[in-house]
Amino acid sequence: MFVDIYALKKWKRSVPRYFKRFAGELFCMEYELLGSESTGPTLSLDHEQFAYAGKFVMSSTGKTVVREDGELIGAVAFSDDHARDRTVRLRYVTVREDRRGEGVGPRLLRFTSDRLSETYEEVLIASNNPIAYQACYRAGFVYTGEQTGIAEVLLRYQPTDRETQPYREGLAVFQNRELPAEHERILDDHADSEPPAVVSVPDNQ
Repeated sequence: MFVDIYALKKWKRSVPRYFKRFAGELFCMEYELLGSESTGPTLSLDHEQFAYAGKFVMSSTGKTVVREDGELIGAVAFSDDHARDRTVRLRYVTVREDRRGEGVGPRLLRFTSDRLSETYEEVLIASNNPIAYQACYRAGFVYTGEQTGIAEVLLRYQPTDRETQPYREGLAVFQNRELPAEHERILDDHADSEPPAVVSVPDNQ
């Protein structure tokens, strides 16, 4: 069967977001650990398409990326947590603007955390809003009960043995904050819910 990849790409850009998850199965998703903090890989990202683009130029963090048909669509920067033994923190997560809301972030976080767990005893990430919190939970993180000094909740990679109460307590931290409407909807929809299902560790397709 002949498949016109160019036509598929044009169709994928034009369809609504909820069809793109299905469309993504037709394309090659490649996940890669570029290097650790000690090797200092750098990325040059378009600041108009990627949040925190300037942070990925720095050589003081390790990086993971996900590409679709050779085009970079997401990246994670990480470095050692020097306050904790054998602990790494995921510092920045960015997904290309036109691919947000498709589950790219949770899958890349799951890949990153799974790989780093081979080296570190603990993988941590901080979240400062309900949408990022949900994405972290989908990637296998759980709320530790700790908050940082910059209004963030701290989560630990723990894809098994996930309890409901810590999940709800983490969401409750955001309740008394001034939030955009889309963030408020997350709180309204999930305040009394079970933790979301964890995405599978991605295989390079």
